[in-house]
Amino acid sequence: MSFKPAAAPSFAAAAQPGRGVAWVVGVLVAIALFGNFYVYDSIGPVADLLQQQRGFSDTQVALLNAIYSLPNVVLILVGGVLVDRFGAARMTLMTAGICALGAALTAFSPNFAGMAAGRLLYGIGAETFNIATLAAVADYFGGRSLALAMGAELAVGRMGSYGADMSPTWFAGAYAQGWQPPLVIATAIAATSFAAAFGYWWVDRGPRRAGLLPTGKTAEKFQWRDLLHFGRAYWYLLALCVLWYSVILAFRSTFSIKYFQHAHGLDLATAGEMNSYVFLAAVFATPAFGWMCDRLGRYAPFLALGALLLPVALGVLALTHWSLWLSTALIGVSFSLVPAVMWPLTSRLVAPNRFGTAIGLMWVAQNAGISGANLAAGWLNDRFGAGAANPAGYGGMMAFFGAASVAGCACALLLWRTAGRRQHELAHGG
Repeated sequence: MSFKPAAAPSFAAAAQPGRGVAWVVGVLVAIALFGNFYVYDSIGPVADLLQQQRGFSDTQVALLNAIYSLPNVVLILVGGVLVDRFGAARMTLMTAGICALGAALTAFSPNFAGMAAGRLLYGIGAETFNIATLAAVADYFGGRSLALAMGAELAVGRMGSYGADMSPTWFAGAYAQGWQPPLVIATAIAATSFAAAFGYWWVDRGPRRAGLLPTGKTAEKFQWRDLLHFGRAYWYLLALCVLWYSVILAFRSTFSIKYFQHAHGLDLATAGEMNSYVFLAAVFATPAFGWMCDRLGRYAPFLALGALLLPVALGVLALTHWSLWLSTALIGVSFSLVPAVMWPLTSRLVAPNRFGTAIGLMWVAQNAGISGANLAAGWLNDRFGAGAANPAGYGGMMAFFGAASVAGCACALLLWRTAGRRQHELAHGG
């Protein structure tokens, strides 16, 4: 699940809620994010069970994650408008409820169509939920500890993804009963997320009535004509965003656990644990890398390094018998470094009055890319008969991911050459 910064709101309130209230809201939002991230990554650990017990093809398994991104190709453009119109607390509560209903429908549906409908419903709510939680943190921490608060919220959210990957170990008894109990656990965690969102909405009523929260936020309109004003560097960055996120999310969140089981002989619990370390590393490393880039005033070289590590890691994984710890470490560094650099760099490549348009377009393209990569990988696995009896069948999927990641790395190098040399970055205030 991607999680990206939004354009900063403007603040018109002279006073703010007390720090105690702010951190209560921060804790509630973090709990809600934990649940939302957990549900997104709950499909990967049960992918093999869905094939064994329900006869799902890899294309169907891929669709369960791809369908999450499909509605957001359009809805991501209006999510911020809805948050501005109805308020962060109300939209967090509404979308958390939609996500919980989607998780329940996924867990209790008797057939694939019902599960897909559940994941679609979850996707409709989840990305707007992410925007609303960002707005919530900005409401309560604007002008004081905002970066720390947002970093902490994101770290707790990623712990939800870590928890989903570790669930075969933590809930071994549930997995021993089949595909459904793990998804029921995900539904219970989604209900906890909704309860936290309700708590935030309840706490928010007092400061909002007292006029202690920021006002005057205006939605950033998406203007197609603004695209004519973006330079080549922005388009290289957008291409990298689409390619890199499509590969790392389609592989890590959908197929990696199954691939580790079939191609590298791991059991489910060990495969989930190995996959979980990517997110665990990112919890700590992403803010550290961001701090380092800010301190050095350099962005593009680090972005290129992060983009390079992904195809290297996939090559090691697919073409060698080296320890999985090496490829996992490389993917973990890439997953920590690229997001830490990509979004600050975007603000340096486009004019401030077009930042909302630039981010909106990247979100749209990214969701389309993630959906397409999931479906392409699933089709390739089915086409070449990938599975426990034919581990070589995963070669097509890994070649596809490898080619896309190499193309993303090429875009990063072109970006570095175009707008990322020291004189360029110094000229932009680095």
